[in-house]
Amino acid sequence: MATPETPVTPATPTENHEMVHEHEMIPEHEMGHEHEMGHEHDMSHELDMGHEHEMGHEHAMSHELDMGHEHEMGHEHEMMHEHEMVEHEIVLGNEMVPGNGMVQDYEMIPGNEMVLAEPQPNNVETPETQPGKHRKKKSIVWEHFTIENVAVGTRRAQCKKCKQSFAYSTGSKVAGTSHLKRHIAKGSCPVVLRNQQNDQLTPYSAPPKMTGYGGSNGAPKRRYRTASTPYVAFDPDRCRQEISKMIIMHDYPLHMVEHPGFLTFVQNLQPRFDMVSFNTVQGDCVATYLREKQAIQKVIEGVPGWICLTLDMWSSHHTVGYVFITGQYVDSEWKIHRKILNVIMEPYPDSEMAFSHAVAACLSDWSMEGKLFSVTINQPLGDAAIDNLRALLSVKNPLVLNGQLLVGNCLARTLSSIAQDAFKVVQGTVKKVRDSVKYVKTSESHEEKFIELKQQLQVPSTKMLTLDDRTQWNTTYEMLLAATELKEVFSCLDALDPDFKDAPSLEDWKQVETLCTYLKIFFDTANLLTAPTIPTTNTFFHEAWKIQLELARAAASEDPFTSRLTKMMQEMFDNYWKSCCLMLAIAVVMDPRFKMKLVEFSFSKIYGEEAAAYVKTVEEGIHELFNEYVSLPLPLTPTYVEEVNGSAMGQEDGQGFDASCNGLGLTDFDVYIMETSSQQSRSELDQYLEESLLPRVHEFDVVGWWKLNRMKYPTLSKMARDILSVPVSTVTAESIFSTVSKEMDHYRCSLRPETVEALICAKDWLQNASIDTSPVPIKMEVPI
Repeated sequence: MATPETPVTPATPTENHEMVHEHEMIPEHEMGHEHEMGHEHDMSHELDMGHEHEMGHEHAMSHELDMGHEHEMGHEHEMMHEHEMVEHEIVLGNEMVPGNGMVQDYEMIPGNEMVLAEPQPNNVETPETQPGKHRKKKSIVWEHFTIENVAVGTRRAQCKKCKQSFAYSTGSKVAGTSHLKRHIAKGSCPVVLRNQQNDQLTPYSAPPKMTGYGGSNGAPKRRYRTASTPYVAFDPDRCRQEISKMIIMHDYPLHMVEHPGFLTFVQNLQPRFDMVSFNTVQGDCVATYLREKQAIQKVIEGVPGWICLTLDMWSSHHTVGYVFITGQYVDSEWKIHRKILNVIMEPYPDSEMAFSHAVAACLSDWSMEGKLFSVTINQPLGDAAIDNLRALLSVKNPLVLNGQLLVGNCLARTLSSIAQDAFKVVQGTVKKVRDSVKYVKTSESHEEKFIELKQQLQVPSTKMLTLDDRTQWNTTYEMLLAATELKEVFSCLDALDPDFKDAPSLEDWKQVETLCTYLKIFFDTANLLTAPTIPTTNTFFHEAWKIQLELARAAASEDPFTSRLTKMMQEMFDNYWKSCCLMLAIAVVMDPRFKMKLVEFSFSKIYGEEAAAYVKTVEEGIHELFNEYVSLPLPLTPTYVEEVNGSAMGQEDGQGFDASCNGLGLTDFDVYIMETSSQQSRSELDQYLEESLLPRVHEFDVVGWWKLNRMKYPTLSKMARDILSVPVSTVTAESIFSTVSKEMDHYRCSLRPETVEALICAKDWLQNASIDTSPVPIKMEVPI
């Protein structure tokens, strides 16, 4: 009776070691006397020691991969087969190298490299190898099946996981492995299928490489060995750069590199990295800032038009101020950009020279003398401060319209100030509503009673009650608006909940409703400033004239409360309207859907019989501005400047060029062109105004329209480009509704002013590096 064959269990692959699995079979031996045993004995397979073990009357044979020793068994010795030539095998993906071919930890196997398997001793029989025959290529299927003898000359293949048995060989007939491959690859094995559904790739589940077996992609594909984990070299300089970027992007303190917890974390993460000191990381952050600044400098030098600035003064507990200077401009692709250029510490923020000093420092730092168009400031300036600013800029910067467009107020700050003062007018009423909302929202039982009463009263409001953040005026407005829609529930809540007291009266609710009515127009306008893209200036003429008109009508109301509330609002907004009306009006004239028609219509509504005088002011202003653009020297592009300089240098070297080709000759030619074609250039504006209006489509890109028509209106398009990019707000979208002045934190105040500027500017540049700042199409309905 033949001794049952027991396959040797393949070694489990370890990390970074790849070996080709082989299920090796011990050859059958003819023995003089057959020994029958009531139980099977296991064979011990040792790779390292090669010890032999005796079990009962039968000796097991230990096969050493490293030594290839031959052993004798029982009283019979069987001669080993002569070594035969074997075919080289392609090592399949993630397989183990046969024989002694261990892949060492330090070896990197390039992608798509075919590794050839070493020949194996022929005294080892695999399920696809018969003694005395050439070996066939090993199938991957034997990673998932073992061979069991069920009768003399009959062997079956058993799935290692689900234990199902399949026909393999009967006598000399071999069933092959196709049905075994289908069992694994097509999910017939319930265990493999379950593992795949759980996205768990176990040593027994079908890996992606098995899809070739009877799958939809046809015949099995040749597989190549690839490294399981790509090798990444340790780069300490790169680590330093990433630490500085992390600190900049997330406003982490520079001293975090000296915090014990962070030091321990980095040491465990990468013991080879020597943590930098405070001074080192400070230098790295400044280096990052300077590297980014070089790129921004090149962009600003290539700006075809003028640049607008916004100034936002921050306070500090040290009583010094920090002026945030932001530049807004249109690039050569006609896209609007907005970037923080400087953060300048001002020792005396209340001085009349504070803003003038900051602007002068910015113009010098970025070489922008002669390119400044307008300045928008976050707080009203006195006459003396404005005069100082104009006097400073008049030295090296041409004043557009004698400085009438130079200084503007921040619209966001104006709206916030009006909202704050409006809340103060009805301070007691607002407190009653806030306390009522707080009573409901701070107790689950109270809120359940409120919701139950709302359902009983069948109040249709879908708004949810929320407590406000008193530093954000929009949250107070939204709280009051939601409460007014639920006022009926509040009025009856004391009947269901005796603990609820001091509910707002009907008169209180009437005042809150009036307040919300007029706050809504400010709320809608401020929301336009929170858009992810930069809105063009003409957008806010529509908002400003509607606010001015609504407040003027409400101030004449017969209702005492309405009149008192809106008069206060009108006085505050009128200051903004007077300072920015001309700029906004010229901007809307540059919108081909409205031109002067909307100015005439809106002024007639606001000023009545006096409207003609105000309309004339706008007409004269826009014509004077256009004439200034006509008289301006033609801008020299960087390429043209290089050509001019090159010509001059060549002349100095004695190479000799014709006078008509040097810089002086071309400049005289430019003057001649402007003198002889000035009349035709001035007619661009009149031609534009006389043409019919474009249809008022729902979405319209006004800057894009001028880009398309720049050949038809070469001078007017430049004026439109500069006017439409004037910013109306000095704050970021997150601070549009803020009711508190910005204050520099204690930590940044402890740093050097240069470091503070580097951290804040670099963060803005890195964050906005990939953001599209093209102007958003205007979406609005204008009642005309």
